[in-house]
Amino acid sequence: MQRLVSLIFTALVILLISSNGAQAKTKYLFKIGSLAPSGSVWAQQFDKFAAEVKDKTNGEVGFRSYSGGVMGDDQAMYRKIRVGQLHGGGFTMTGIGKIVPDFRVVGVPFLFKSYAEVDYVIQGLLPTFIERFREKKLELISMTEVGFIYPMSTKPVDTIAALKNSTNWIPSGDPVSGALLTTLGISPVQLSIPDVLSSLQSGLVDTVYNSFYGSIILQWFTKAKYITDMPYGYAYGVFLLDGKKFGQLPDKYKELIHATAAKHFPVLLEKTRISNHDSRQVLSDRGVDFVKADADTVRQLQEGRDLSIKTLVKSAFSPEIYQKTIQLLEEFRKEQEGKDS
Repeated sequence: MQRLVSLIFTALVILLISSNGAQAKTKYLFKIGSLAPSGSVWAQQFDKFAAEVKDKTNGEVGFRSYSGGVMGDDQAMYRKIRVGQLHGGGFTMTGIGKIVPDFRVVGVPFLFKSYAEVDYVIQGLLPTFIERFREKKLELISMTEVGFIYPMSTKPVDTIAALKNSTNWIPSGDPVSGALLTTLGISPVQLSIPDVLSSLQSGLVDTVYNSFYGSIILQWFTKAKYITDMPYGYAYGVFLLDGKKFGQLPDKYKELIHATAAKHFPVLLEKTRISNHDSRQVLSDRGVDFVKADADTVRQLQEGRDLSIKTLVKSAFSPEIYQKTIQLLEEFRKEQEGKDS
């Protein structure tokens, strides 16, 4: 019996030492914040990315994720990165645009007609985005996507008059989203994303903007039962790591993180687009009505967008990044015309 007890004790000691050894191997721990809800396609794919990095570094590089906005909105997460409480995060364009203004440019309303246009332009802008973030001591690991966004309201919005008679929401500190509405004579209410659902419930706002999948995962569709069937713009984000923390990694691990991101985040892009496609039917099945905006309404909105650009260039992003964006877009459209002719 004494020998048996001794063997059990020895086994427990070995197990404890092994466990402590495995934990001690995590030399580089990145604490990551995100607004993406736990269980969403964004959170799930990040977990797969993190697991592969941990596995391929033999546990030396690890990620601890804080999803669902528990670390606050984009600005709160950025402040926590600056003081070392976080080491990275998934940021929306609107939130991180205050730090890197040129990153806002792809969010101009009515800029794109298809995902093919989006992909071409972002690929062309990516080197500039990487440079701009590094200037702020942030390492761009991957672009992320919400998708094409639509006006969603508690009442039908199918004309400019109806839009003006509604209380519109825009993300806090987002000059791009607000410029078009302001040009139309609308004074939007600025709120952080976590505050939108309660504001829809209380009536503080009645028109919001989101992708189909985003409206489901954030539960906005439970109050905004009408969707204007007209893509208003494109919403996106970015996965960033603190440049100082990233710089402490051996070069082989830096390369591994980028390579693993290049494997997993394009899959996330595909899943997000599939989720948005499928969510349209889900919303319809759950009683959401899709209303059509007439051609004159679309024309007025696009004209308002053209006027708003005059206020956005220089104030919201640089003339250079906007010119480059338009050049890439025209380049792609010309190539497509050549293929179709």
